[in-house]
Amino acid sequence: MLKCVISLILFTSSFYDNVVLSSELNKPNVLFIMLDDFRSGIKALGDDLAKTPNIDKIVEKSFYFSNIYAQQALCAPSRNSMLTSRRPDSLMTYNFQHYWRSFAGNYTTLPQYFKENGYRTESIGKIFHHGPSSNKTDDYPYSWSNPTYIPSTQEYRNKPVCKSSNGSLNRNLLCAVVVDFQPECTLPDIQSTEKAIEFLKERKKITSMPYFLGLGFYKPHIPFKIPIEFLKMHNVEDFMENHLRPFDIPLVAWNPYNDLRERDDVKYLNISYPFGPIPTEFAARIRQHYYASISYVDSLIGRIMELVDFSNTVIILTSDHGWSLGEHSEWSKYSNYEVSLKVPLIVYNPKLPQNTVAKINYIAELIDIFPTLIDVAGLPKIPKCPNLLTYEEEKITCTEGKSLYGKMLNYNVTIDADRDMEGIAFSQYPRPDIYPSKIPDSDQPKLKEIKIMGYSIRTNRFRYTAWIKFNNKKFKRNWEKIFGEELYDHSFDPDENINLINRSPELNQVRDQLKRQMMKKFP
Repeated sequence: MLKCVISLILFTSSFYDNVVLSSELNKPNVLFIMLDDFRSGIKALGDDLAKTPNIDKIVEKSFYFSNIYAQQALCAPSRNSMLTSRRPDSLMTYNFQHYWRSFAGNYTTLPQYFKENGYRTESIGKIFHHGPSSNKTDDYPYSWSNPTYIPSTQEYRNKPVCKSSNGSLNRNLLCAVVVDFQPECTLPDIQSTEKAIEFLKERKKITSMPYFLGLGFYKPHIPFKIPIEFLKMHNVEDFMENHLRPFDIPLVAWNPYNDLRERDDVKYLNISYPFGPIPTEFAARIRQHYYASISYVDSLIGRIMELVDFSNTVIILTSDHGWSLGEHSEWSKYSNYEVSLKVPLIVYNPKLPQNTVAKINYIAELIDIFPTLIDVAGLPKIPKCPNLLTYEEEKITCTEGKSLYGKMLNYNVTIDADRDMEGIAFSQYPRPDIYPSKIPDSDQPKLKEIKIMGYSIRTNRFRYTAWIKFNNKKFKRNWEKIFGEELYDHSFDPDENINLINRSPELNQVRDQLKRQMMKKFP
């Protein structure tokens, strides 16, 4: 069998690589790793179905924040929110259509801030969402020293390259492949890994300027196009389970997983719309392929870690949002549920002993990463954003999040339980109407179609969600018009299957208190 030779494009070194201030030599490098649609499927963090030996090794010497939540369970708005440290309502972007700099404000990003403070910033793969939401440049040249490296095989991400049982090539959801038979004889994440390896080898020779490397993997995002050997690592029998749709979930909360239904192998199942369910055997195969995709990325991360200088490199590993694997009889993301919003956040800090490992349960948000990372790296702090930005104020670099660095410094200090419960996380998701639909797409509505916004607050014990009327022209909320409410008590219902709205006067008081908090946050 002929082996393919993959042509790699060399990064162009900036002319000032060797002309820097001596103070910059003391700054740590930063490796920012982001997975796509990745819930916390990590063996070392308690998921027994996961096979992640390389991520496990990072966890063993790092801080792990166990309750981190995305601000919206959709790639582009979540990434833009995380990387600007501003909420979707501040960016006024809830989909893939708009670039925040021209649509809402010229807000500074996390890599841009490092670039402005003496770092060479490089982007490989998917950090910003490619396309209009990042100005079709992945926010270059603001955020990056060089244009983003996008693997050439991304061109085939939605092409019919998945071999079915009859030998035909289809656009399947389940797509374990022989890599040598794929276009260009490789896959996007393999190409990104090779590019990152090349970059890290280069930086070993040029150490005069610290780097911020954003490495964004495309998996486990669908389709599950992965090397077939990783599928063989997981037994489908381990994923046989059933989830029922709770009867008391408001219609507006339901996401009909339209993206899965567009795939040829899912179409063949002829699943009733919009409530499914997906047949048990096929559902188990989806879970098997999802976990195999994680193992695939884990193997690539292992290759990267062989070249990382752990004595002077901050490592962040996280995701843009979670992914539902049949909970509530739903799939994909597109909701305000725990499984769609909760992500891993692993932080390795070279300033602390390498055997330092701590699990921190504090409720926090992805917008907290920006101020946390600049504190870890020792860069100048940024202020909290004012509630209402004027034209002049929007030019300042600020955060709507909070730094978690103090939690890391005090990891071995006993914290009063009530104080640790103070953390809260806000999320949101738009809908075009109450009833799930394909047109308009109730999973991914365009701005002009959004008529309802679901706001959700997560505390240590409860999640409350209110689906309210939303004006897509004035970006105004009407808390007097509520289309559905949800209240879940995580002390006995961590899977959010029992909606407690209107169950008792005591719970109504909890609902009212959480509602007031959200109304204050999103007036």
